[in-house]
Amino acid sequence: MADLLTGSILTVVLGLVAVFWFLVWKNSGRRKIEIIDPITNSTATTTVYDGECRSKDGDDDVDIIVVGAGVAGAALAHTLGKERRRVKVIERDLTEPDRIVGELLQPGGYLKLQELGLEDCVEKIDAQRVFGYALFKDGKSTRLSYPLEKFHSDVSGRSFHNGRFIQRMREKAASLPNVKLEQGTVTSLLEENGTIRGVQYKTKSGEEMKAYAPLTVVCDGCFSNLRRTLCDPKVEVPSCFVGLVLENCQLPHENHGHVILADPSPILFYPISSTEVRCLVDVPGQKVPSISNGEMAKYLKSVVAPQVPPEIKDAFIAAVDNGNIRTMPNRSMPAAPHPTPGALLMGDAFNMRHPLTGGGMTVALSDIVVLRDLLKPLRDLNDAPTLCRYLESFYTLRKPVASTINTLAGALYKVFCASPDQARKEMREACFDYLSLGGVFSEGPVSLLSGLNPRPLSLVCHFFAVAIFGVGRLLLPFPSPKRIWIGARLISGASAIIFPIIKAEGVRQMFFPATVPAYYRSPPEVRL
Repeated sequence: MADLLTGSILTVVLGLVAVFWFLVWKNSGRRKIEIIDPITNSTATTTVYDGECRSKDGDDDVDIIVVGAGVAGAALAHTLGKERRRVKVIERDLTEPDRIVGELLQPGGYLKLQELGLEDCVEKIDAQRVFGYALFKDGKSTRLSYPLEKFHSDVSGRSFHNGRFIQRMREKAASLPNVKLEQGTVTSLLEENGTIRGVQYKTKSGEEMKAYAPLTVVCDGCFSNLRRTLCDPKVEVPSCFVGLVLENCQLPHENHGHVILADPSPILFYPISSTEVRCLVDVPGQKVPSISNGEMAKYLKSVVAPQVPPEIKDAFIAAVDNGNIRTMPNRSMPAAPHPTPGALLMGDAFNMRHPLTGGGMTVALSDIVVLRDLLKPLRDLNDAPTLCRYLESFYTLRKPVASTINTLAGALYKVFCASPDQARKEMREACFDYLSLGGVFSEGPVSLLSGLNPRPLSLVCHFFAVAIFGVGRLLLPFPSPKRIWIGARLISGASAIIFPIIKAEGVRQMFFPATVPAYYRSPPEVRL
């Protein structure tokens, strides 16, 4: 009996010790901090686990907040989620988007998609493979193929409905248990002593909420209302796209994008499904003819239709008569970040270029690969100033791909637009004829355009090779003072096109990134 009593007492004591130890251990690595909002004086609770600050919003511990779930936001959320980060995505509208741009992914972008494990997002959406471009000018045409010989047979461009592609990436991101997508409109960034602590947003039901995390990545698109505090936004609108969908028509060159060097500016055609072809008519300036009073339809039929290849002219006119005409301003904005502790800009909110070359998604996906690799060795994101200084290397490491595609897009658009200036006419004609030569003369520029060869120096060499080719045509067989003068103006005009773009991109970061101190930033030491 005594042994039984002694055993019972010992069991109770050991049980109490075990419970006490468990409670102490569970809470020893956790403490709560009150963050006071300076405007409302309200408080939000942030929990620190073993030295790692993970903000608490309701029941959610969050490592990174992603604002926006477009191409950049959804791809980033999935990528960070695979890295075992706890991600909260806040998107204004989670229904399928309906846009007339973001429909062509270059082969270089598809390779990045593969690198991120998202290549299956172009499956089951009736995406079409794209193997190059066809150029048309004054009744002449030439076909430019992507240099894909060294790549797997699956590698090519892809064209699709933008909304279907985005929904596939959102589904893939939401399939990860540590990624949460929420519909809401972010109204402001929450700042404390110069550091971004999170966001304030309005839920679908209209409730005002706050979310906190060590890092906030803003990917809210070309119309971003948050980027002003994170960069110097110098947005230009050189033109607008007028979008149509041609149904059940066959393009002159199957599985190719078509670029018509029209007057006053280019016209694009490319397949977006097995039965649909997207047409984008570029209209220079910020004003377009009115759709409602019929001016747009008249413009498309009288000015544009006569310049459309005869094989698709009837389908083009039928699409105009169908009346589903949409417009979209084409924006360009060089990346000019203000490194801010606790926040980062990505996607069109950060950097835009003319969509003529279809390079936007390639740049965004490449940026995500760079950011993923930078964040991979980091366990603790809570030291915002140190993290901010480390992530300054992101702006340099992204430059080879981003600056090549940005510069090419801006330069090609200006070259492809019609002009009454004789030197500009010669440059346009020289560009078409240079690309028509084939071999290295077409393969080099197309590899730049496709994102397969992101080398800024190669871009500059080809650009001035086109200019010199144009001058050579002028001076042969016999130069004249007038031709010499036009040739000089052609070189001057080419310089005036490309050098301002290069200056905006940053000469040092673009051509000599290894001389930028941030290029060598090493990850902050992990605090145990």
